[in-house]
Amino acid sequence: MADSDFRRELAQQLRVDSIRCSAKAGSGHPTSSMSAADLLAVLLDGHLRLDYQAPDDPRNDHLIFSKGHASPLYYSVLKAAGAITDEELLTFRRLDSRLEGHPTPRIPPTDVATGSLGQGLPIGVGIALAGSKLDRLPYRVWVLCGDSEMAEGSIWEAFEHAAHAGLDNLIAIVDVNRLGQTRETMTGWHLERYAERARAFGWHAITVDGHDVDAIEEAYQGAEATTGKPTVVLAKTRKGRGVKAVEDLPGKHGKPLDDPEAAIAELGGVRNLTVRVTRPEVRAKPYAFAVTGAELPTWALGEQVATRQAYGDALLAVGEQRGEVVALDGEVSNSTHSDLFAKQLPDRYFEMFIAEQQMIAAAVGLQVRDWVPYASTFAAFLSRAYDFVRMAAISRADLRLVGSHAGVSIGEDGPSQMALEDMAALRAVHGSTVLHPSDANQTAQLVAQMADRKGISYLRTLRGKTVVRTPSTEDVHIGGSRVLRSSDADEVALLACGITVGEAEAAADLLASQGTTARVIDCYSIKPLDEDTVRAAARDTGLLVTVEDHWPEGGLGDAVLAAVSDLARPPRVHKLAVRIMPTSGTPAELLAAAEIDAPAIAKAVGSLLGR
Repeated sequence: MADSDFRRELAQQLRVDSIRCSAKAGSGHPTSSMSAADLLAVLLDGHLRLDYQAPDDPRNDHLIFSKGHASPLYYSVLKAAGAITDEELLTFRRLDSRLEGHPTPRIPPTDVATGSLGQGLPIGVGIALAGSKLDRLPYRVWVLCGDSEMAEGSIWEAFEHAAHAGLDNLIAIVDVNRLGQTRETMTGWHLERYAERARAFGWHAITVDGHDVDAIEEAYQGAEATTGKPTVVLAKTRKGRGVKAVEDLPGKHGKPLDDPEAAIAELGGVRNLTVRVTRPEVRAKPYAFAVTGAELPTWALGEQVATRQAYGDALLAVGEQRGEVVALDGEVSNSTHSDLFAKQLPDRYFEMFIAEQQMIAAAVGLQVRDWVPYASTFAAFLSRAYDFVRMAAISRADLRLVGSHAGVSIGEDGPSQMALEDMAALRAVHGSTVLHPSDANQTAQLVAQMADRKGISYLRTLRGKTVVRTPSTEDVHIGGSRVLRSSDADEVALLACGITVGEAEAAADLLASQGTTARVIDCYSIKPLDEDTVRAAARDTGLLVTVEDHWPEGGLGDAVLAAVSDLARPPRVHKLAVRIMPTSGTPAELLAAAEIDAPAIAKAVGSLLGR
């Protein structure tokens, strides 16, 4: 059997298996899988370099289904490659199955979770950056995209960055089957329109009949021969290809076929072809960066230092200690202070420009290859990439996110720049860590600990300077807190984080002058919270007042409420937070207007105690 004939038969098998597993599950997207079957058959048989028996081999190519709803096709590919059995294929979408409705890393060699459209290609950019700039290995990153997701802005962030970085190891395959979930796409089958856009972004674009295996072969050869720029293969296909009851018909999206047995017969029946996927031949190992070693920076008590400055200094030190640490920034590095890393360790720094979705996606891609990314921008702008953070958790990704310029304390820039929902958003991410240090020595220790932290870690830093209160020798750790003052006579506990720690301490002085003794706790770890210290304060005082430069929903106050809710005698918990829409003003004016400065805290405590 000639290669072309084998590939046609393999494509039919992929279609049949997509129908079979969707029919068994009673749900799925077989028609979206059937359109791309020829594209994957040719890729699998001759172009992909991937050892399915050694999915962690660093030399492997990477295959990402950006159109993650085509998971029946992906799992059919795994079966054809010998990575799963036919029996496992038919467990698709079952509770006890690794084959989820959209692929996740639970089934090797899946790098990342997909299913939220527009994310696979930006993540592919990150993996391609790792291959080109860090691993320095010749693996390729193949990304199957759907034409509907070409409407997503993140796709075009990926197009622009991939061209800017000259990622000729990245090949996007766009399955242009014309039909979305409810109607025809905006661009339909106008392949040249897509191609013109791609070329304008700096890509090599190839248009092809997506059901002609010989034309696909020629396109892939052309993509592999292209240097200096990424390639996109734009393939005209027909949704539901090969089955008259569904081919190129609207209203068939996301549904198993009504008569799967007839469809399978029309496609020529069940096959059991296997493909010996070519293994990577290069013997090289990933590049390892030399390190000079450095001590974490420390500051003397009483110094005035911005925590964003401490982040930059600490990040550089961690990078000099560990060659796998890399940094990304959204073109505000001279404000977040990741520019210190960029200047000293330029080979491990990635400027992502004003493209926060691409920045987070690139970080996800870099960690696929075991690099340790820290990604920073203004905290307010991380919200643009929140879906990428959410999906990163589903990918079981390890990310370190840093948001600077948080809260009303940034001052005159006004509310568009003031992150006031960031702690709530990041607390809600599964398995996340949320940290908000109040001084430089805390920041440095937490930055270092984030390097080994699993899951999504978020560090919130401040624009303005704060006094260093924490001795450099004191233990600061994720899940900890710091008690600034405490006594057996405490009538109230003030729990603060970041900028409000200084305000809480000043409020305690005011209260002391009025005859009220207050405990002050610096809750630098919001999630996980130091529940033992918080619960002890609740038992000792019966009154907790939380103070945060954040909206009242979802931040420190709610973390504290959750920690004490099951006590036999729950305390009174009063939340002081930003409750009015801020404007421009000085930091002091804005803290006062939000009623989270020292006088407002003292006044609230007096009222709560009836004084």
